[in-house]
Amino acid sequence: MTTQRVFRLPQRTSIQDLQVSEEDVPSPSAQEVLIRIKNVALNFRDFAVSTGKYPFPVKDNVVPCSDLSGEVVRVGSHVEDFAEGDKVIASFDLKTLYGAMPDWHHSLGTTAWNALYGNVPLKPGQTVLFLGTGGVSITGLILARAAGAVTIITSSSDDKLAHVQKTYGADYTVNYKSTPAWSQEVLKITNGHGADFILENGGAGTIGQSIDAVAYGGNIAVIGFLASCPQEKMPDVAALALSKGAIVRGIMVGSKQQLEDVTRFVSSKNLNVPVEKVFGFGRDEVVSAFEYLVSGQHIGKVCIAVN
Repeated sequence: MTTQRVFRLPQRTSIQDLQVSEEDVPSPSAQEVLIRIKNVALNFRDFAVSTGKYPFPVKDNVVPCSDLSGEVVRVGSHVEDFAEGDKVIASFDLKTLYGAMPDWHHSLGTTAWNALYGNVPLKPGQTVLFLGTGGVSITGLILARAAGAVTIITSSSDDKLAHVQKTYGADYTVNYKSTPAWSQEVLKITNGHGADFILENGGAGTIGQSIDAVAYGGNIAVIGFLASCPQEKMPDVAALALSKGAIVRGIMVGSKQQLEDVTRFVSSKNLNVPVEKVFGFGRDEVVSAFEYLVSGQHIGKVCIAVN
């Protein structure tokens, strides 16, 4: 194979801007490997990039995807750790090997693991709250349960909550539509203690209640920006965090080491991270995959099968 199908965004106003082209397959340098992509998992970040709503730098003519799995098909002459046929997953950028990312040009995978282990590590018996039932929340739920944590998850759908509890074993569920003061329900569930860790996917619209729901000295991982809030109603995050002695930590995904750590953990525990739906690699199917993702119907990951 000498050419490959590539989806790029020459402009970023809509997923309909996506254009398809045939490009040459690159040859790896002495220090590189060439990977045949098999599957791509979509993130809300990818949709935000595609529609110009991502609040951080994006390069021109970008391929709007973040996660992949594939197979090594060619190995550079100086590469010793990989061989043809190896099954691999890839991070966004290989420059951040350890520690915190230096900027948004060096972002990697592993969001849920970073939220639970990137600062103060999760301990068995602690309580973790997940906002929503998307890919990050469900992955985090699976990791937290395997680590011995008590888990709480929210959704606006009782059907989704019932499915998540039955399928993935969430200990408690909260419908934030029928229970608008969901932070009080979390405090009730935890006998006033609050959640030790919160995966905060909402952003400005939910951060106030997340701080209400967190335990004193607890950890809030700010991951998403799904819930907006009028400027005049913006919570005073600094004062609220101070009132709880809480850590409010922005998650810039994670490092290569964290990706290796979570891979070992998942393998050793034989965990199955769920895939909700798989789409094909034609343009119409790729657009449909993005539309399905943003519709919020999914529980777990939305994927595109390349081959």
